[in-house]
Amino acid sequence: MKYFYLVFSTVFAAVLLSSCGSNKELQERSPAQFDQPYFTSTANSLQLFIPVKAIQPNRISLDSVYFRGMKSALQQDPENKSIYNAHFNTGKQDLIMSSDPAEEYANKMPQMPVKVPFELKEDEAVIVFKENNKKKYYKITGIKEGSKE
Repeated sequence: MKYFYLVFSTVFAAVLLSSCGSNKELQERSPAQFDQPYFTSTANSLQLFIPVKAIQPNRISLDSVYFRGMKSALQQDPENKSIYNAHFNTGKQDLIMSSDPAEEYANKMPQMPVKVPFELKEDEAVIVFKENNKKKYYKITGIKEGSKE
């Protein structure tokens, strides 16, 4: 009987702790009306563009995005307010090597892969947004390389 109680307690505790740690649920309802997302890439970087048709800025704020094993902040394009973009460093960059440490200060830290809490395909991303100051997640699909068509 003690053995059964010990096993039952261990399994119960494991289930309870694992459900608390995985609090990230994808929302089925979109936080905004999105147009076709796309990305461009170079040897050293990847730029993700998310066109937004309509959003309620007093209720919703787009925070960041998970894409291809990386996470980056989403920023509203200053020239076109209906496009949000995220920049990812994907390759080696030229480093400034100098005897003066102040000159080396301009070197950027490489962007390391992060543990993405979701299962994503190559053409999928998860947008992290805040709705009424509560963090939520929404998956977008069909991301293609190139410009908006």
